[in-house]
Amino acid sequence: MYLPTESLKQDMVNWRREIHTYPELGFNEIRTSQLVADLLTSFGLKVYKQFGKTAVIGHLEKNSKKKIIAIRADMDALPITEETSLPYKSQKAGIMHACGHDGHTATLLGAAKFLSEDRAFDGNVIFIFQPDEENGGGAKAIIKDGLFKQFNISEVYALHNMPGMPVGYFATRENNITASESAFEIELLSKGGHSALPNTGGDALLIASQIVIALQTIVSRKIDPRKNAVLSITEFVTNGKKNILASKATLKGDTRCLDEGTKNIIEKELKKICHGSSKAHNTTCKVKFATNFPMTSNASIPTRNITKCVRNTFGNKNIDSNCAPMLFSEDFSYLTAQVPGCFVLIGNGTEGPNAEPLHSPQFDFNDDILTLGSSLWVNLAKMVSSK
Repeated sequence: MYLPTESLKQDMVNWRREIHTYPELGFNEIRTSQLVADLLTSFGLKVYKQFGKTAVIGHLEKNSKKKIIAIRADMDALPITEETSLPYKSQKAGIMHACGHDGHTATLLGAAKFLSEDRAFDGNVIFIFQPDEENGGGAKAIIKDGLFKQFNISEVYALHNMPGMPVGYFATRENNITASESAFEIELLSKGGHSALPNTGGDALLIASQIVIALQTIVSRKIDPRKNAVLSITEFVTNGKKNILASKATLKGDTRCLDEGTKNIIEKELKKICHGSSKAHNTTCKVKFATNFPMTSNASIPTRNITKCVRNTFGNKNIDSNCAPMLFSEDFSYLTAQVPGCFVLIGNGTEGPNAEPLHSPQFDFNDDILTLGSSLWVNLAKMVSSK
């Protein structure tokens, strides 16, 4: 069983904190990609940079006759201003690693380094360092550029840290583990007018306000209570002023679902409410509804591989192999649509910045789980790729 040396532990901490200090948004991970490429090259891996714009692919081929597995880490940060006092706090205004992708990257780098130096390992592994997970473009880009055509990848794996879950614990499940995400935009056009003479004009803001309330009845009254779904309105913008009735109002938001049937109901009911309210008030309504992230579905064999590996490495009680599905979304879903795969959650801790919600300006990835994540990847590669 692999356990990292103190030297490798410190390397991973240093890599993680450097990436945290200099965060980069999706498809702009220039510095991060170069750091990753330089390190993989120094480990002796074949490095490819022609897939997915700023993606970096490392290939460790100890035995070409063994089946290829792929392990993916995301590299992009978020447009959030960091509100911590950490010594390695983001040095880029308005950008921070608030989802732990800095840790995911360092974890996979640690696994790549160890496996490259392990003379006993004779497997075949593709290390995917992927850009633009947050916007859903990175996985699609590496697929479009032919990663799965160039390499005969049999299985693909990824992990994500989970604030609030104790350190040392993991969670996964077969079938859908993360939700789809569909974004919507509703535009209402009315006459507008003077605030003192509302009877002579039209008020797009008032109609939009009614729609905001009505949309909340979709999940509570139109969806089977046994199904999981979320619908959130996150933006409400009008062109109204202090004494001017709005002639235009725009609502934006998204919905998360765990099956196609639920998503279809939400789309149908959303459009019905919007167009019905608009017609009742003699206004014009335009609705856009687009799915950006499909559901991430874990295949049976890779999920059993992850479960077995965690139990062998950390103990039988350290994984929930039938956890509740999560309503956040992941573009790893595009990779599991190409080949069988498994997405697993790793506990980030229950106290301090490690327990802050993902995408919080106070969040920080827990350095203590770098060794746990890299141990999982190393032992998984030995168990699966060496067969």
